[in-house]
Amino acid sequence: MSSFLHQRQSYSALTDPYPLSPRILVNYQRPNLYFNKTNLFILFSLLILLGFLHPYLGFFSGTTLFSDVNSQSKWRNYSLKDAVSFVGQNGTVIICAVSEPYLPFLNNWLISIVRQNHHDKVLVIAEDYATLYKVNERWPGHAVLIPPALDSQSAHKFGSQGFFNFTSRRPRHLLNILELGYNVMYNDVDMVWLEDPFPYLQGNHDIYFTDDMAAVKPLNHSHNLPPPGRKGRTYICSCMIFLRPTTAAKLVLKKWIEEMRAQPWSKAKKSNDQPAFNWALNKTAGQVDMYLLPQSAFPTGGLYFKNQTWVQETKGMHVIIHNNYILGFEKKIKRFHDFGLWFVDEHATESPLGKV
Repeated sequence: MSSFLHQRQSYSALTDPYPLSPRILVNYQRPNLYFNKTNLFILFSLLILLGFLHPYLGFFSGTTLFSDVNSQSKWRNYSLKDAVSFVGQNGTVIICAVSEPYLPFLNNWLISIVRQNHHDKVLVIAEDYATLYKVNERWPGHAVLIPPALDSQSAHKFGSQGFFNFTSRRPRHLLNILELGYNVMYNDVDMVWLEDPFPYLQGNHDIYFTDDMAAVKPLNHSHNLPPPGRKGRTYICSCMIFLRPTTAAKLVLKKWIEEMRAQPWSKAKKSNDQPAFNWALNKTAGQVDMYLLPQSAFPTGGLYFKNQTWVQETKGMHVIIHNNYILGFEKKIKRFHDFGLWFVDEHATESPLGKV
């Protein structure tokens, strides 16, 4: 933050060899008439008032405005390469993509990651400038915006064009990070970590993912890509992915981008990114080393929140919980509340963002 030092010039208190004339002396002394007891009291009161209001007037100070402009300019020019280099640890980054309405979910997700001590490698892909500035103001260097910025006025509903525009950028973000040579984990922010997921990323597979089906699997189920469903494709979730910077992993992402272009949003189809992701997996399966993560550790919301028998049978095995299979911003928050997974009300101080 810039600061300006002001040094008051000192003067020597020498006797003036040319005394003032009586006329000039009268004029020179006249201002003293204003420094009577009443005026001094008013001046003193104003100084006390300004001292009290000073913290609230910072926005209007020239120094603060100058600093804000400089800070915003810095983050506007902050590149993905710089950001990944800053947060990456042991060649790995954890990313999410967030617009301003989802900041409470971001905070909830971050608290759960802090508890597993992996927050330092988190990079927030800000989809609007409000999010970019707010995150970096409180947690410098942990947010980057990849232009163009999206509309941040409202939380986009599943199936809307806004939701499609938001999620369709995901494979490009991931590919850009792989091109920089880093492993990358992607999470939606309507997730909560209960345990550390990294021990589950066994071996050196190109891509790791979770099944989005709520049907119960055996505890020792296969880790291969499941067979296609009724629509001719699998139902893998695009909201929890881990990729290594291999040629094969990049192939999946490039195919995903191609599928998104081939299936644009329309009022009739109301596409989203997940079917395209599954087509990409199905079409590259023979060329890519894929790994299906265990359902007991990474259950879909349709299983965890709706099958309490299964939850009790697998108690102690759950790692990341996804609050999907439900639509609506407030409904998601309520369900997290109901299951004791909404942390921001009582534990906001655990987040690097504080209370947002």
